[in-house]
Amino acid sequence: MADNDVTAQTQADELVHYAVTDGVATITLDSPHNRNALSQRLVAELRARLHDADEDDTVKAVVLRSSGRVFCSGADLSEAATVPMVEGARAIVGLQRTIVALTKPVVTELAGPVRAGGIGIVASSDIVVAAESADFALTEVKLGLTPAVISLTVLPRLTSRAAAYTFLTGEKFTAAEAVGMGLVTRAVPADQVEAEVARVAASLASGSTQGLRETKLLLAADLVHRIDARGEEMAQLSGHLFGTPEAREAMLAFLSRKS
Repeated sequence: MADNDVTAQTQADELVHYAVTDGVATITLDSPHNRNALSQRLVAELRARLHDADEDDTVKAVVLRSSGRVFCSGADLSEAATVPMVEGARAIVGLQRTIVALTKPVVTELAGPVRAGGIGIVASSDIVVAAESADFALTEVKLGLTPAVISLTVLPRLTSRAAAYTFLTGEKFTAAEAVGMGLVTRAVPADQVEAEVARVAASLASGSTQGLRETKLLLAADLVHRIDARGEEMAQLSGHLFGTPEAREAMLAFLSRKS
């Protein structure tokens, strides 16, 4: 098999793609079969690609996006229903820390829905541009769970009233509401999302490497401290709740409805 055939096959097998253009690393979630759910494999690949961007001296900013309309559907419930989740929870804690502590600013592009654990990625990002048609929901309460590990980054972004409402009701909220809550930076018409993200990324890429690094460090300090102080506690809580009979019954019922 020719080298280019091997490369094409490798890229086809990836759940997370990576490309660099004009000082901007674009990382694309591409797991459509489960709506970019946070499987252990996807999380591992995403962390690896983020590390690649951090180590690349030509990269000044990172854009995180999805190949399809759905950005992330949250935890991989088919995986969670069959294996202990504490390690998966730790991996999501680690993913959030990786994004927050990255020395390059991370811009997340949202073309459509974000659910549950995916909102942790959004909250970990420095700048978030969403389509006005995108919607969000913290659905854990419906499944006998709580947004434990993602609370590490989500709670500092939201007002206390917004956190109480979204965490306790599990209701969907709009991109415009997410801007008002502090979760999203800017909501624009769907046909303008890519252009707006490109504009923001180009602006970041025009910055000084040292200036970007030191400013990111300044902005991230409190979140990194929070993750380090409470990450294991939240992973243990999440792992425990995923293993309870009530949560397992709810997850199996949800998966049955989907199938």
